Amino acid sequence: MVTDAGRTETKVPAWTRLRRRADFQRVARGRRAQAESFALQARARAEAEVGQARPRVGFTVTRKIGGAVERNRIRRRLKAALVAASAIAPNADSDYVLVARRPALTRRFAALVADVERAFAQIGRARPTATDRDPRS
Repeated sequence: MVTDAGRTETKVPAWTRLRRRADFQRVARGRRAQAESFALQARARAEAEVGQARPRVGFTVTRKIGGAVERNRIRRRLKAALVAASAIAPNADSDYVLVARRPALTRRFAALVADVERAFAQIGRARPTATDRDPRS
């Protein structure tokens, strides 16, 4: 969005980023939803980690999908689709990981946004718990 002074204003996302490998591994043991261009993984945070007020989102784009330029472009498209998907209501005490697939690079943006909304709705039908798919619990 461009303001009157010509500066661009960025919309602050309603989520924060997952960055630690351990967090990605923990979320991988949670619930999953499949879409054509990505897989969505979700897991509720443990009681000790719930202090953060916003959901956390991570993006995984592996090297087998393409070179660095293609991987970065896919990651940017998924981030933009997540921001554009107004119909989603992620749980504030949950972590989410979008695992990209090759079609995310060429899929129409409107279809990508619809995929995000559909995957979050599928995950939201049964709220992710801290013990979903965790063999150690």
